[in-house]
Amino acid sequence: MSERAQPFHCPYCGDENLFPREGAGAWECRSCLRSFTVQMTGMIPHPGGAE
Repeated sequence: MSERAQPFHCPYCGDENLFPREGAGAWECRSCLRSFTVQMTGMIPHPGGAE
């Protein structure tokens, strides 16, 4: 897995005009002029889980 996962759409306007910014997981959308970060918070248990 790569160090930086790339989002495919802006979470605000849905456009694909995204570029990386300085900072961990930071991206900018040049369509709506917003910046945002993407961060993994952890793994969720598998439904039905192993017992």
